[in-house]
Amino acid sequence: MISKPVIIAVFLVQLVFALYFVSDIVLSMLGLVVLPISWGAHEIIEISAVVSLTLGLWMAMLALSRVQRDHRAARERLRRASGAFMTLLSERFDNWGLTPAERDVALFAIKGLSTAEIATMRATSEGTVKAQTNAIYRKAGVNGRGQLLSLFIEDLMAEAHLPQPPDEPEPDQFSEPEVSADA
Repeated sequence: MISKPVIIAVFLVQLVFALYFVSDIVLSMLGLVVLPISWGAHEIIEISAVVSLTLGLWMAMLALSRVQRDHRAARERLRRASGAFMTLLSERFDNWGLTPAERDVALFAIKGLSTAEIATMRATSEGTVKAQTNAIYRKAGVNGRGQLLSLFIEDLMAEAHLPQPPDEPEPDQFSEPEVSADA
């Protein structure tokens, strides 16, 4: 990873060269005379500008590559988390002994659909959906939709899924290993 001071330095160098070239063009267009510089100095300025622009382009490509890699990794983590959530749902539904119809209703309820929406999706009456949700709540040991959802949130936030504290920092590869007084 390129350090922030290096990025700022490259940006400032590019800014200086851009200001130089823009001012040179504007002053020429206005007919203002500026102290001339030698051809060699002008060539050095142009070469330096090209080098700084190339370096900036390389840094931008590295940054874009990193963003794309991070994006792919985030999408993969999301895919795995989604699969893990569906596995968790299936395990809980199995433990509670839900029927296939109750599984559908529970899934729709967890997704946030209303009783009327669930009835429409399942082509059944609202009374049937209410009876099924009551059976789900009873089997799950909860009093309502909020508690049902909180069961899954608690599972996802369980200690196994929380970020672990960082391990001991790796020793600097150039530093001497620590020697204890007992040795």
